[in-house]
Amino acid sequence: MTKIKICGLFRKEDVAAVNAAKPDYAGFIVDFPISHRSVSLEAAKNLAANVDKSISSVGVFVDAPMDVVIEAAKGGIFDMIQLHGGEDEAYIRRVRRKGGKPVIKAFIVKDAEDIKRAAKSPADYVLLDKGRGEGVPFDWRLLSGLKMPYFLAGGIDAANVRMALTMGAPYAVDVSSGVETEKKKDPKKIEEIIRIIRDIPERGN
Repeated sequence: MTKIKICGLFRKEDVAAVNAAKPDYAGFIVDFPISHRSVSLEAAKNLAANVDKSISSVGVFVDAPMDVVIEAAKGGIFDMIQLHGGEDEAYIRRVRRKGGKPVIKAFIVKDAEDIKRAAKSPADYVLLDKGRGEGVPFDWRLLSGLKMPYFLAGGIDAANVRMALTMGAPYAVDVSSGVETEKKKDPKKIEEIIRIIRDIPERGN
């Protein structure tokens, strides 16, 4: 079954919503002030501490100092680390080795070459996105035949998630703006998209 990540939680109400809906992952964007969803590391720690233990918490970092990311991973704040900037392979390997947590590396997809580049990443998982939180999908036809486990992000909502899963076979879908109303997480939208995804029969069934 396709996993579900609800990303960009920044209020205690957001944590309550995911605890009720039970996605597989809950994401916190750390110290990336361009995003209205950004929180400080300390705030992320407090929020993540209240996430239901059945849900894996993910710390999302964008070109952050490596030592900050490693300490966040070693400190047990998050279950996984997501790198959403221009971090190179050496950075990824060191965070995996020193932090001791699985790493998701995000890649901005414009064409097939970007997907080929992602396929070579040393990260535990890759995340394929159109940008950095703009809520716009890339051309999902590029996913055809892709075999590696990946998170699919960018403009996914209740209206198009079935199409996304038809055109690709992601390990997980990553949703943020698609479950917001007026830039705040909407519990009803979170519940709706999780229900839709979990009602879709697995391929081959």
